Amino acid sequence: MTQFNTKRASLDTLSPEDICAVMKFEDGDPNENPWVLGKPPTLKIEIRDYDPIWATLFIQEKARIQAALGEAALHIDHIGSTAVPNLAAKPIIDIDLIVEDPTAENRYIPQLTALGYVHTIREPSWYEHRMLYLDKPQVNLHVFAPGCPEHLRHQLFRDWLMTHPDDLATYAVSKMKAKEGVNTMMDYNQKKNDTIQKIYAKLFTHLQKNS
Repeated sequence: MTQFNTKRASLDTLSPEDICAVMKFEDGDPNENPWVLGKPPTLKIEIRDYDPIWATLFIQEKARIQAALGEAALHIDHIGSTAVPNLAAKPIIDIDLIVEDPTAENRYIPQLTALGYVHTIREPSWYEHRMLYLDKPQVNLHVFAPGCPEHLRHQLFRDWLMTHPDDLATYAVSKMKAKEGVNTMMDYNQKKNDTIQKIYAKLFTHLQKNS
């Protein structure tokens, strides 16, 4: 696997190999059951206006996670819509945690459980992704290995929205429209997927032109 910088991805400093990996979306095994504790109940989809407290909550959680894991936490990154100023979002902080080997769950899950996190998802077929959930504050903690293209896409998409106000506005509108008339997160994500893919297309074109 390509070893991306675990600190921060840059639109203008990726190698051609990096770009190819980022542009290739992988699907996990459709027959794989990812739910560690069973599929959770359907929750109401709530979209709120941007709240600066989200950045503060991330900083607080990052400090707790870093203290609990020490050097095992190679990188902790605020991703998703709550990381983008002025973007409406579900009031759930999305965090990417990079560890050397997500399959070595004993090296990080007990420590995170002690902080109140619950291990909810295990996806060996999709980048060895793990997810843990915290109820207060609400956090989705995604665990990936160094070099994971999905983590890099998270960084690039976030930073693109921060620096391209037209795309930020378009995405904000699509989120508000997507929540209307849907009852599941899958349906909500599907309704805004076209907008996401169009933004990624612009981002990928930029990467290719500047590689």
